Amino acid sequence: VQLQASGGGLAVAGGSLRLSCAASGSIFSIESMRWYRQAPGKQRELVAVILPNGETHYVDSVKGRFMIPRQNDKNRVDLRMDRLKPEDTGVYYCNAQIYPRRENSSPSDFWGQGTQVTVSS
Repeated sequence: VQLQASGGGLAVAGGSLRLSCAASGSIFSIESMRWYRQAPGKQRELVAVILPNGETHYVDSVKGRFMIPRQNDKNRVDLRMDRLKPEDTGVYYCNAQIYPRRENSSPSDFWGQGTQVTVSS
């Protein structure tokens, strides 16, 4: 199983960026997909999560600004980031809990490569 992240880049405060993450390989089912970020000198934090039923949750600091849009492709998760702030700067990672095979009793944790988001003031 691989997670391939794309998107990110540079934005000015108030601008928008969109991240995308696609899971591929041996996938029986996905329990959840998440976006984390790590700012310089800080610990990695959970930013957003989407559950199999489509329910989404966001950290308070991004509520109302970030959104995981609905996807027809259940193996993909995007993160739409609007009204960006300099404090949104960091490396963003996608993460998924995946059952690679039907016989797996519990999901395995997979990570995509980080993608840099830099927001200038």
